Amino acid sequence: MITEQAKQMAEFFANHAERVSKPGLDLATKRDMNEGLHVCGTEPEGVTYAEVDAGGVPAMWCIPQGSDTEHVLLHSHNGGTVVLSMHSDRKPAGHLAKATGVRALVVDFRRSPEHQFPAQTEDVDKAHQWLLAQGYRPENIVSSGHSIGGNFAVSLAVRLRDKGVPLPSAILSISPWFDMEMKNATLESNADTDKLLNRPGLEFFRESWIGGTGVRRDDPRVNMLYADLTGLPPTMVYYGEAELLVGEAIEFAQRAKDAGVEVSLHSVPEGQHSFIHGAGRVPEVDKAIEQMGRWVRSKLGLAAMAAA
Repeated sequence: MITEQAKQMAEFFANHAERVSKPGLDLATKRDMNEGLHVCGTEPEGVTYAEVDAGGVPAMWCIPQGSDTEHVLLHSHNGGTVVLSMHSDRKPAGHLAKATGVRALVVDFRRSPEHQFPAQTEDVDKAHQWLLAQGYRPENIVSSGHSIGGNFAVSLAVRLRDKGVPLPSAILSISPWFDMEMKNATLESNADTDKLLNRPGLEFFRESWIGGTGVRRDDPRVNMLYADLTGLPPTMVYYGEAELLVGEAIEFAQRAKDAGVEVSLHSVPEGQHSFIHGAGRVPEVDKAIEQMGRWVRSKLGLAAMAAA
């Protein structure tokens, strides 16, 4: 049985999806409306924010009071590369940073269709390089993100491995969107339970990102179900049971495990896509974030945090 707060978030998502899908809305209006998703969650207490130029890429620090200064989450937001921003993701990233006890850097990557692939992954790469230039050691960085950001969390590590350079200590991929072919059965079976996503919306995001670029939908640079996952660091995949993308999250986790990656796969009961937006307000989300924080700390070699 899910909590009343979880039901309220699902209802909010449903109302939001209905509003932004009305005919005749231009992209600028849709972007403005989507920024309102942040009201799902609460501001994390004891967390401050600071905007920064991360090697030419706008980014936002989420800084928990008394946080560790040598370790960092490099975090990519959701929105299918088309909508949302570092501002709309500051609350969930702040809660995650607080649960982990380290700073989070939220990357405000360029959006499509104005900037198509590979603009977004180039921006994530630049932010990572900037962190290294600031003195962060590779093994003290965790690559995280949700939805398309969960894709970017993985693809960053794949690119770094291919370059033969040191990798982040871990990957945290939340409600990930991995499959640009969109052929998993849960896109149909969970069509009624996912209140935020729908197939037409995903198709719009996909075409905005890679349409007309010559990049195939099964290209391993954009579709992590086709990527070589060998040698990646420990990876946590966390999804909501109600979301469209359940199937590909599970498939990816199995592929990673088969490739020899240490995988931790978890779900939020009846959880929505990008459930992390409910941080601070939805008990199921807060429980998941606590678990993510403990896992990340263990991979960074940090001692367990005392209970608040």
